[in-house]
Amino acid sequence: MTDFKDLFQSADWKTEKHVPVIEAPDSVSKGEFFDVKVTLGKEVAHPNKTEHHIRWIDVYFQPEGEKFPCQLGKTEFTAHGESTQGPDTSTVYTHHQVTLSFKTEKSGTIYATSYCNIHGLWKNAKDITVE
Repeated sequence: MTDFKDLFQSADWKTEKHVPVIEAPDSVSKGEFFDVKVTLGKEVAHPNKTEHHIRWIDVYFQPEGEKFPCQLGKTEFTAHGESTQGPDTSTVYTHHQVTLSFKTEKSGTIYATSYCNIHGLWKNAKDITVE
């Protein structure tokens, strides 16, 4: 049996369209809100079609020295061109990007995971320092 953690794939987001790209400052001020943006397909576009799309992005933060991460947010993308007229006939499409803000008292790691309906689970991480 495969361990669940082994189902997550990772690669260089500059060459792999499925890897979540985490954009956040390297260092932040203690207790002040800052923005985190997570996108897929930043360098290599990911399709957003009925038959091939990103379903969700999940973002977590794990403070240094703590056992479990905190979930910061989960975004589901449900408009991929499908309609009652058939696949890719709608004019409504979502873009696989999410921006959220949070504050923390501790340095730690931001984790982002995503799910492609064809290519499965993907992950990325970014460390931040609190000053």
